[in-house]
Amino acid sequence: MNTVSVNLTIGAVAKRVGVAIDTIRYYERQGLLPEPQRRASGYRSYGESSIVQLHFIRRAKTRLAAIDARMAELQRVRDGLAQLVESCPGHGALEHCPILRALTDTVHA
Repeated sequence: MNTVSVNLTIGAVAKRVGVAIDTIRYYERQGLLPEPQRRASGYRSYGESSIVQLHFIRRAKTRLAAIDARMAELQRVRDGLAQLVESCPGHGALEHCPILRALTDTVHA
């Protein structure tokens, strides 16, 4: 991958990646994105590698949100199953089993 210095402004990088300028500054403060070189004028100067890193950060944050949502859903399912298992006496007629009743209700719903 070619990461030649391109000398992009923060605004140009923000536009190419689709984020706000403040987002880039925030990622720099958090250490997710290295401090860019500065021009003689003091303005930040970014290269292509910064764009690659920003795309990665955005994808990672989206994936993390999806994983968190999936984990919450799995926890909800786990809690429901735990409640059914706890309510099952472990003996008696099958038609009185709360686990089988819940599964039957779900299939017919």
